[in-house]
Amino acid sequence: MKSARAHERQRTEQGYGPSQGRPGSSGYPAVPSNPYSRGSHSEAYQVGKAKKRKRKKIALISLIVVCVLVLGGVGMAFAYVNNIQSNMQRNVDPEMMKVLEQTTPPGDPFYMVLMGTDGSAERDASAEYAGDQYRTDSLMLVRVDPKQKKVTLVSLMRDTKIDMGKHGVQKLNAAHAIGGAPMTVQTVSQLAGVPITHYAEINFDGFKEVVDALGGIEVDVPVKIADPRAGYLEAGVQTLDGDGALTLCRSRHTYDALGDGDGYRAANQRMVISAIGKKILSSDPATMAATIEALSKYVTTDMGVMDIISLATNLRGMNMETDFYTAVEPTTSEYSNEVWWEILNKDEWKKMMDRINQGLPPTEEDVVDEATGIVIASAGGGAMSSDEGNTARSRAKRSGTVSVRNGCGVAGVGAEAAEAITELGYKTEAGNANHSDYAETVVVYGKDDQKQDAQEIVDLLGKGRIVKNNNEYIYSSDFLVVIGKDWVQ
Repeated sequence: MKSARAHERQRTEQGYGPSQGRPGSSGYPAVPSNPYSRGSHSEAYQVGKAKKRKRKKIALISLIVVCVLVLGGVGMAFAYVNNIQSNMQRNVDPEMMKVLEQTTPPGDPFYMVLMGTDGSAERDASAEYAGDQYRTDSLMLVRVDPKQKKVTLVSLMRDTKIDMGKHGVQKLNAAHAIGGAPMTVQTVSQLAGVPITHYAEINFDGFKEVVDALGGIEVDVPVKIADPRAGYLEAGVQTLDGDGALTLCRSRHTYDALGDGDGYRAANQRMVISAIGKKILSSDPATMAATIEALSKYVTTDMGVMDIISLATNLRGMNMETDFYTAVEPTTSEYSNEVWWEILNKDEWKKMMDRINQGLPPTEEDVVDEATGIVIASAGGGAMSSDEGNTARSRAKRSGTVSVRNGCGVAGVGAEAAEAITELGYKTEAGNANHSDYAETVVVYGKDDQKQDAQEIVDLLGKGRIVKNNNEYIYSSDFLVVIGKDWVQ
């Protein structure tokens, strides 16, 4: 990651405008939703204008795991249930009910948005807008399929470049500062092209307490974390308490030299969510009750407790190893006017959402970043292609350099190939080969441990073969790509 980007992320971005309403639901694909929060249990909302406290970074917690799996197995007195529900719904914005989709029969798949907001002292609220609202620090789109007992969780890049109409071009996480949770849900719905039925918002204080209530979670920390802003953790399998889990989920500067820190952090958050789910499934009722109590103090959601219990009953028996899918929104980083943006790869995003809408994993296979060991996407045990062949492979971003040489004599093909290879994260440069009669495209690598990456480049280009350098090729980059005549055939 470029140091300029790390510096830019510390700046407070300005330029927000007032909130805007959500357009009607027409134009969305017919994705069935779910009625878990529109019954008699959750129609009355006592909404107060709670005074925001300035705290450490507020970030996403695994509400979809905690709510879905914890509450279903606990017998609770009415007063206890009522108290929890009051805690969770006290700050629901009245505008949210206008944004969320109406529901249909129980058991149908539905989408929800999970968000964590940044209310730290270092990044003060945009008091000029939306009653002291904050930017979202983490944002996820979740598809829940109660009948099939499957959950899909997709991290959305907070720096995604979005046209917010009268508010101009903004980063995705600015929606919360402009119009609070309702505008965030509206923006995600438009980005993904799906209706949103539920939402949940939580802060880091709650995350810490939930993990501690569970007695810690076991994770395999892929890379040693040494981040003065987030904390320190050794690499390897270990049991993390609430503070350790926060460190893992908050750190992004650990990865500055490796690539996109936000992307790695989002992957760590998904890993922690999965670990929490596994721990909850094996917890006793007393531990579950303590987890519920911790959760209710820090989460705001439209869902009622009885709605959550109903959902939990439907999802009982879910296999977290095979039926919990994860991915990240496919984007390409762009530095413009001293600001880093994430530009949505629209074709890949459409393919990913097509798969998700069909109940398939977001990607055909697990994607693991080779530099860090971080799981970028998990396809569970159900990876498959759709009947129409609409598949998407979310490739982990690589580091390194690739030299591309035009060896077929057709102008522009070297630059074309170089641009395509940048999608993998490599830095590329293009030029002409020593002659222009290469019959086939070759990707040259020098070390045995580069063979798989070389093949990945071939797969991306859709042409050629890999060749291990036997001193025949002279180049100073990590890989050499020579474009042959097969490129234009």
